[in-house]
Amino acid sequence: MAQTLDQTFAALADPTRREILTMLLEDDMAVTDVAAPFEMSLAAISKHLRVLVAAGLIAQERRGRVIWCKLQPDALRAVSVWMQGFGQFEPVNLDAFERFLAAELTGDVRSPD
Repeated sequence: MAQTLDQTFAALADPTRREILTMLLEDDMAVTDVAAPFEMSLAAISKHLRVLVAAGLIAQERRGRVIWCKLQPDALRAVSVWMQGFGQFEPVNLDAFERFLAAELTGDVRSPD
């Protein structure tokens, strides 16, 4: 479990990867569509995607000649369980967390709940 947590936190540490996860909250996306809003090469985005796949946060699937990325809905469960073990944190509401991420990326200052 420690390795899973390490990979998850390492993946979440990068703002580009967090933004990719937020984009995938809405729907599956082709790799080229994921890369479109970023000012970096497709190779750089592919490296970010490999980190997210290795951490189990997303899955990739080839459909014809296109590679699609899909958010793994239970990916943050281990992190949530680990944080709850400290007794200092309330259970993580993943829906509220998703709204928080979306608000952060859009600059919306409303409360996530």
